[in-house]
Amino acid sequence: MKRLAVLVAIFAGLGLLPLLVGSDFWLNAIMLALFSALIGQAWNIAGGYAGQFSFGHALFFGIGAYAVAVLQVDLGINPWLGMLVGGALGAGAGAALGWLTFRYGLRGSYFALVTLAFAEVFRILANSTPFTGAGEGILIKLNPHPAMLQFKALSGYYWLLLALTFACFLSVWWLERSRLGAQMLAVRDNEDAAAAVGVDAFAVKLKAMALSGLFMGLAGVFYTQRYLYLDPGLAFGPTQSVEALLVAIVGGIGTLFGPLLGAFALHLLGEAAQTALGDVPGANMVIYGTVLVVMVLFLPRGLASLGKAGLGKAGGRRQGLRRRKRRAKDA
Repeated sequence: MKRLAVLVAIFAGLGLLPLLVGSDFWLNAIMLALFSALIGQAWNIAGGYAGQFSFGHALFFGIGAYAVAVLQVDLGINPWLGMLVGGALGAGAGAALGWLTFRYGLRGSYFALVTLAFAEVFRILANSTPFTGAGEGILIKLNPHPAMLQFKALSGYYWLLLALTFACFLSVWWLERSRLGAQMLAVRDNEDAAAAVGVDAFAVKLKAMALSGLFMGLAGVFYTQRYLYLDPGLAFGPTQSVEALLVAIVGGIGTLFGPLLGAFALHLLGEAAQTALGDVPGANMVIYGTVLVVMVLFLPRGLASLGKAGLGKAGGRRQGLRRRKRRAKDA
């Protein structure tokens, strides 16, 4: 419950920022970090807790994004309903992809490459399908009203994103204390051993992929409503997949607060790099790649492990002190 209290306090503090920050520049920068935290935690559910490393989470992102765009532009359906449909389709795509891959026993790098391939296939399909706008994309009509999931002020989008991100983090908090979460960790650590003690690894991995796809799809819905434009490269391109993966790895995979730490750390680094280097093409990707290599080599458990290491050392010192006191008392 202490971790829940910390989580609520963090998001309550973040919720007050639009009232305290007068600059849209800084509010937008914080919102971009929150968006990264959302997709990073969505990836973390499948990759960090269930051990299913995906390189193609843009598939679920793009399905959710195109769902809300097509429904409101072509069919005139309210985007609030489109958000529910986008999340549901993202979850369904996660379950469907899991069913197609896990039933044939694909694991590790094979699973990762298949997810990347599916995302690329959907990008090609969206690039040649009329109802997705093909290569021109879809432009959504500007109608800044909350009923249309659009807002005049940036704070409206900020609070919407904060609510989605909090729901994702709250789900992970629940997952860590649930039977399903324990089963996911068992599958991640040793799938064969988990199956030997009665865990249905196939079903557990499907649920992990569905939950991960749900929040990735909702992230796609938010992106569409925030920028009111979508094309196949934005929806199914590798950018969202790489960012989700990188945020979780830098912050700490399989941890509750890791994606939040990773998101803010990477965006602070990105702002510093842009200030130092200007608009050099590809500079961010070079920096992100360097950060990823450094993290894997020197801090493989991410930034979240720094706090755990400190707590572990402090706990070890306290235990040693208690042992010495007991020995002195016995003597």
